Amino acid sequence: MPLLSNITTLIYLVASILYLVAMIGKRQRMGSAGRWVLLGGIVLHAASFAVRHSLAEGTPVTSLHESLSFFAWCVILLFLLLDLRFRLSVMGAFAAPLAFLLMIASALCPDVVVQLNPLLKSWLFPVHITFAFLGNAAFALAFGAGVMYLIQNRMLKSKRFTGLYQLLPSLDTLDKVNYTCLSVGFPLMTLGLISGAFWANTAWGSYWSWDPKETWALITWFLYAALLHGRLAVGWRGRRAAIFSIIAFMFLLFTFLGVNVLFGGYHTFEAFAAL
Repeated sequence: MPLLSNITTLIYLVASILYLVAMIGKRQRMGSAGRWVLLGGIVLHAASFAVRHSLAEGTPVTSLHESLSFFAWCVILLFLLLDLRFRLSVMGAFAAPLAFLLMIASALCPDVVVQLNPLLKSWLFPVHITFAFLGNAAFALAFGAGVMYLIQNRMLKSKRFTGLYQLLPSLDTLDKVNYTCLSVGFPLMTLGLISGAFWANTAWGSYWSWDPKETWALITWFLYAALLHGRLAVGWRGRRAAIFSIIAFMFLLFTFLGVNVLFGGYHTFEAFAAL
């Protein structure tokens, strides 16, 4: 099992290099090669999850090690789907290194297969986890597009056209990528919250207990709801939308990691609980 994870990490590193070369050297073939390498990577990654699922006798996304690894897999899956539409190697140069870093972080966490609590073996648990993590992955890509937008916009305003200016897509393309990721991520996050509420009711007899992670997840949901409302109803575009998506993603990261460290609760990772 560790061998599969290590090979997957190496594959994501190779894909990162290919995408960076494709972006810097403007070599389209390298981008295509990176795409195929990533495809092989997520298949192998999925195989490692299948093995772990068998050992844990349930959905293996309860520890920080497992969660970071699953987050990496979701980022790559969402990127490959997004790439079908936009074909942007520059986004691969963000998604592949992000997945690689998540896998490295996962490898640094305690890797112990824990038999799942019977409460976590409900069919609603994997549904909740899948929707939540895919939503997070979409927002991570929106964050990447937002950062690129601000860099490109700053260079245009200052009229300092460095080599990076030639590598990044147009502002309009980055804004479309940002909006597409937000449009995908928000329904996924919403379904994650709804399925989580139903699962909580079966597990603890209450749809909502105001657990710290539930509370911060709701705050993050409202932030993304406000951002989408601003884009659809108010006409937010470009720089404002990019900044808002970056701020919202900071809240999402705090919900994902910070809440477990500072507050604990029902959603505490096994790795934190053992410390």
